[in-house]
Amino acid sequence: MSLSSKIEWTDATWNPVRGCTKISPGCANCYAKTFAERFRGVPGHPFEQGFDLRLVPEKLAEPFKWSATRRIFVNSMSDLFHPEVPDAFIVKVAAVMRAADWHTYQVLTKRPDRMRKLLRRPLREAAECPHVWWGVSVENRRHGLPRIDILRDSGAGMKFLSIEPLLEDLGDFDLTGIDWVIVGGESGPRARPLERQWVVRIRDLCAASKVPFFFKQWGGVQKSRHGRELDDRTYDGFPPETVRPAPSKPDRDRAARKFVVLA
Repeated sequence: MSLSSKIEWTDATWNPVRGCTKISPGCANCYAKTFAERFRGVPGHPFEQGFDLRLVPEKLAEPFKWSATRRIFVNSMSDLFHPEVPDAFIVKVAAVMRAADWHTYQVLTKRPDRMRKLLRRPLREAAECPHVWWGVSVENRRHGLPRIDILRDSGAGMKFLSIEPLLEDLGDFDLTGIDWVIVGGESGPRARPLERQWVVRIRDLCAASKVPFFFKQWGGVQKSRHGRELDDRTYDGFPPETVRPAPSKPDRDRAARKFVVLA
């Protein structure tokens, strides 16, 4: 878990799963894979195995260590609903999120069919938790827009879209039932271009539908040069959050014990 994150829309990251495989055009220049593969073969490094998918059960109990409320991006370096992640492990991750409920969890996937299947059955209680946000990535019309309909049909209580990297004009699409929208351009040496009118169209759709809009970045080869202002202002919309006080440390430690994996 990272105590702080440079991702503008979250506070921290938690990775009980590491690694993934590419599934659509949004994955082409995956920042997580680029980062992880730098450390392949480095003994003792968290990414000694590069971006090969693996479970990290010893990380399950980490949210209990934090008393301060945080927004936590779950599996920023993977996809919780990857087909190689066992159902039983996903259920354990969801159980942690339900138990450590003073945090807000942001779960993002490009595999909404599996998410929908699990949210309807073993994850039904987690699906309805207001502090667990379920989202899908949307990069283009062909691959991204169908994910929105699946998310809407999933039974998730709080639903969001991460439209990043935005690769084309999405046109006018339905935001019914969506609680939050993030938009951003791709960054890095092979960044694909982002057009202003694509972003403006989504911003205006959000305004018309009264959906909070968060503009993350223009991106580009040097994203810091381009910033994140749109029409001379930043857009930092968030949905309402349920804030709960954290239990005492002894109570947190007691709750964490059921998830601790002994070496």
